Amino acid sequence: MSQVATPLTTDRAALLARLAQPETYDLAIIGGGATGLGVAVDAVARGFKVVLLESMDFAKGTSSRATKLVHGGVRYLAQGNISLVREALHERTTLLHNAPHLAQPLAFVMPSYRLLDTPFYGVGLKMYDALAGKAGLGATEFLSRGKTVQYLPTVQQRGLKGGVKYWDGQFDDARLALALARTAAAKGALLVNYCPAEKLLYEDGKVSGLICRDEESGQSFNVRAKCVVNATGPWVDLFRQQDAEAQGKPVKPMVAPSQGVHVVVDRDFLPSDHALLVPKTADGRVLFAVPWLGKVILGTTDTPRHDLAREPLPFQQELDFILSEAGKYLSRKPTLADVRSMWVGLRPLVKPQDDDGANTKKISREHTVMASRTGLITVTGGKWTTYRAMAEDVLAECFEAGCLPRRPAGVTVHLPLVGAPAEAAVQHRMNQTQGLHSYGTEAAAVAALPGADSWLADGLSEAMVRFAARFEYARSVEDVLARRSRLLFLDARKAAEIAPRVAAVLAEELGRDVHLDDFLALARQYLPAV
Repeated sequence: MSQVATPLTTDRAALLARLAQPETYDLAIIGGGATGLGVAVDAVARGFKVVLLESMDFAKGTSSRATKLVHGGVRYLAQGNISLVREALHERTTLLHNAPHLAQPLAFVMPSYRLLDTPFYGVGLKMYDALAGKAGLGATEFLSRGKTVQYLPTVQQRGLKGGVKYWDGQFDDARLALALARTAAAKGALLVNYCPAEKLLYEDGKVSGLICRDEESGQSFNVRAKCVVNATGPWVDLFRQQDAEAQGKPVKPMVAPSQGVHVVVDRDFLPSDHALLVPKTADGRVLFAVPWLGKVILGTTDTPRHDLAREPLPFQQELDFILSEAGKYLSRKPTLADVRSMWVGLRPLVKPQDDDGANTKKISREHTVMASRTGLITVTGGKWTTYRAMAEDVLAECFEAGCLPRRPAGVTVHLPLVGAPAEAAVQHRMNQTQGLHSYGTEAAAVAALPGADSWLADGLSEAMVRFAARFEYARSVEDVLARRSRLLFLDARKAAEIAPRVAAVLAEELGRDVHLDDFLALARQYLPAV
């Protein structure tokens, strides 16, 4: 009988003991979302000593609240941003190859209700294929009316002329973030969640590290580092402001937050392996209906915000917009009573310095990397698909700033993430309910834990809760049900229903309170008032 490989433990006491050591790191990263985690993986893969600190849970903010698409950006092509699309298309293929259990190709169908729509959008999507080149996932096809209905059985057939089919990708964003964290840790990086950076440290006018605090014990730590990266997404201006005060000069905010709302309904609204895309709704936005983990995601919006809420709530007009627009293209119009869950993500859009951020649809989706006079490296903007390229740009800026010695890039192009099987070995699709297959090559390690046959919900066993506690940094019921399992994002009522059982298993593993009441209150926010 073959032995099951034991994953790297994420025991909290051991992590904090390492953090307390008088180490000088090459790189200290503030922020455990897609960007910060990508930088950690790239830096440690190049042989640098890395520490990453996250104020809450990995991917708690924007990085767990995406539309779940790994894409080049069809609408960016329409805006003429060819370089962004080309980069994203090539990064899309890299991501799908390095984590095939968490990111896979997905076919989209764009229904046409005007005779000219099919050739108009079809030609643009043929350009999309051309930009992808050898990195393409499949050829764009012009569809007849019958073929469109075959691919989208519940599409609105009144006035339907035909359609266009093209390929992009989809993924599990929170679990991909976790795979990045664990990949970095496996290579020697130290990553600690629930340990916010509170203050930057300086020596001779240069950033020399930071002070962070363990949320659970209140213990503070001084972390010394040759280079500090501010990768806090929509919150980067908080550290930029602190850095500016140390220099005695003002700084203009560089982020114009925009929120995107997503609504989840049952699979019978779109019982298909294909996603539906409407390129231009009544107000000029893009509408998606995407099959994902046994449900369908409807979205999204692009609404300016002037606050930085950790749990932003949708505006009523955003919910009304998504449901009414979806109802125009589906044979059955979804209502608030059909919503199983809803979530909001803040986009860290980079605005020109003379811009007030009032129209976020026109602001660039490209990322920005910059170094201050003190040597603080800030990165924001961008999108999940290009996280790896962003990380390379961040390290290039670290080299340019002189805080790290140059080392060759490209080390993560063919770097499989934790759990990644060979692509040919992947049998499941991302539209299927979560289960053991979601763990890739670690499925046997999960199945070997107590409670493997005790199912709390479809796709979630007691063993998976134990695995989350022992090997996946989980510290609360929310961590388990929002980001290790995605149940909160799929069915908030069901998540609340099983939360007490999850809490019992997790408390047994951690030997401490796991914030059940906090989770139950949060779950109510993921449901609309009906």
